[in-house]
Amino acid sequence: MFLTIYYLLALVIILTVHEAAHAWVAMRLGDPTAERMGRVSLNPLRHLDLLGTMMLFLAGFGWGKPVPVNPRNFKKPVRDEALTAFAGPLANLIMAVLAAIPVSYISPDTGMNGLLTFSSAILDLSLVLFLFNMLPFPPLDGSKFVVIFVPHRFQKKYQELLRKGMPYFLAFIVIDLYFLKNLIGFSFVWSVVSAATFWLKTAILVVV
Repeated sequence: MFLTIYYLLALVIILTVHEAAHAWVAMRLGDPTAERMGRVSLNPLRHLDLLGTMMLFLAGFGWGKPVPVNPRNFKKPVRDEALTAFAGPLANLIMAVLAAIPVSYISPDTGMNGLLTFSSAILDLSLVLFLFNMLPFPPLDGSKFVVIFVPHRFQKKYQELLRKGMPYFLAFIVIDLYFLKNLIGFSFVWSVVSAATFWLKTAILVVV
C-alpha cells in the first residue's frame, strides 16, 4: 500500500515537472501561450489531465495535459519547437540524477526507508518517462526533437509523416503494451525502454 502511494506521488511530481518544463522553455523562447494559461507552474492541478490522472490510480500509469505551443511565436520555429519538446524529458533526466544521490548514499539501516523508497521511485519512473518520450514516434517528444536534425528540404515531408503516422503509432503502442504483452508476455517497446533504463540507471548510480 505504502509503496503504491510513493510511486503514485512520484508520478504526479514527475508529470508536473515534465509539463512545466515544456511551458517554461516555450516562454523563454518567445511563445507566451502556455504562460497565459498558467502552465508555467509547479502546481500539479494545472498540468494533470483528468483521464490521465484517473489512469494513475486505476492502472498505475498516466499522462499529463499537453502544453499548448504556437511555433509562430518562436524566432527560429524548427529549432525552438524542438528545444521545447526536449525540455520535458530533460527535466525528468535531471530529476533522475538528483534522486540517484539519496539512493546511492542512504543505507536502509538508517531508518530513512520512506525517503529511500520515494527517491527510488523518482529515479526509476523519471528514467522510464525520459526514455519513452524520447522515442522518435509521434506524438512523443522525441519525434518533435529529432526534427532539428532533418535537412530543411525534408522538413515539410517529415511534418506530414508525423501527422499521418500518429494514429498508426498509437495503435502500435496499444497492441504492443497491452495485447502482445498479455498474450505472449513480450512487449517490444517495454523491452527496449526497460533495457535502456537499466543501463542508464546503472551509469548514473556509478557517476553520483
